[in-house]
Amino acid sequence: MQVAKPQDRGFDPARLARIADWMDGYVEDRKYPGSSVLIARGGDEVYFNATGERNREDALPFTRDTLARIYSMTKPVTSVALMMLVERGLFPLSAPVSDFIPAFKDMQALIPGATRIDQTEPSAAPTLQQLATHTSGLSYPFNPGVLAKAMDEQDILFKPHRGTLADEADRVAALPLSFQPGTSWEYSVGIDILGRVVEVASGKSLAQFFEEEIFAPLGMTETGFRVPEGVGDRFASLYTPLTGDAMALNSAATGGDSLRLTDRAGKSPFEIATLHSGGGGLVGTIDDYMKFVEMLRSGGAAAGGRILSPSTLEFMMRNHLPGDIASMGQRSFAEQPMEGMGFGIGGSVVLESGRTGVPSNVGDFSWGGMASTFFWIDRVLDVSVVFFTQLAPSSSYPSRAELKALLHGAIVE
Repeated sequence: MQVAKPQDRGFDPARLARIADWMDGYVEDRKYPGSSVLIARGGDEVYFNATGERNREDALPFTRDTLARIYSMTKPVTSVALMMLVERGLFPLSAPVSDFIPAFKDMQALIPGATRIDQTEPSAAPTLQQLATHTSGLSYPFNPGVLAKAMDEQDILFKPHRGTLADEADRVAALPLSFQPGTSWEYSVGIDILGRVVEVASGKSLAQFFEEEIFAPLGMTETGFRVPEGVGDRFASLYTPLTGDAMALNSAATGGDSLRLTDRAGKSPFEIATLHSGGGGLVGTIDDYMKFVEMLRSGGAAAGGRILSPSTLEFMMRNHLPGDIASMGQRSFAEQPMEGMGFGIGGSVVLESGRTGVPSNVGDFSWGGMASTFFWIDRVLDVSVVFFTQLAPSSSYPSRAELKALLHGAIVE
């Protein structure tokens, strides 16, 4: 990516400089240990800044080549892999997941108002499209509800160092769905399940498929399910403001240290990962992820060979829900606002910018990760933004809305 002067790409440099002050403020207030942001317009880099530390214990700076856990920003990558196979005519999105994972046959769903996990009724298996759009009836253990509680009790979260993707998918299938597929929206492990579908349909492990068919063509040399050897001390540690488990949102409690170490580099499960979580398992650098984001923005092109067609990407970044997320009725954790926000294949889509309460344009495509990372593509302004930090959970501070407002405030042409 070439570097351009901000003023040559419609930015007011003084207003753009506010971003650095904002980032420094988060570090000074002990909200984030450190962070980095990369902004491009029309395919040219117009801004980069990094501040703070990636490892507070060893006083190591948060730098451009820092490797970070991107958690749910893995989901758009898995969704692209799925659509690559759809483009090859291997299956339609309307195919039931049971065609690929037999454990999902003869599904049950919780009855409306269920208070116990055994209060169920027969259900169809979710389709691939429902898994990609979080309307499948699956859940996460940090959501409210009966199914989420059962997942929490059984510790079902596709952790990087435990079991295999196939085994974890079967554990998910053994539980009932939270609701009949297609009737509601609930953030879920659905895209983890799609990772297993990619494996079955392609005959490759998810890591192999990503490396050969997405990362290599894009030149993403430092992204994978395991921290690569030889990176030295560039892998960041993870922090939380919570007193307990950083992922236990149902019982979240703040207090004490606002930057408590929860996953230390050098002793992290991401350094010995065996399970390829298509919903949250990747680590990588900000430049690598921008290569992926720019591929989405530019219509699927890559130096090493086209990833997807422009029409397929346009399809992915459309709303696949009957309305906005809020209209789907289910209470759920989400990485984005629900009012005025739809959902495409693997990411959110702005439908009505005013209702989101965040400066944006209709059609913005985005998603974030549990460690407060975030990306978005604004196709009206032709802008791509990637933000990295390492603070879980992502609901701790309104940094995503603030960064979008700062970006919009800096664009004057």
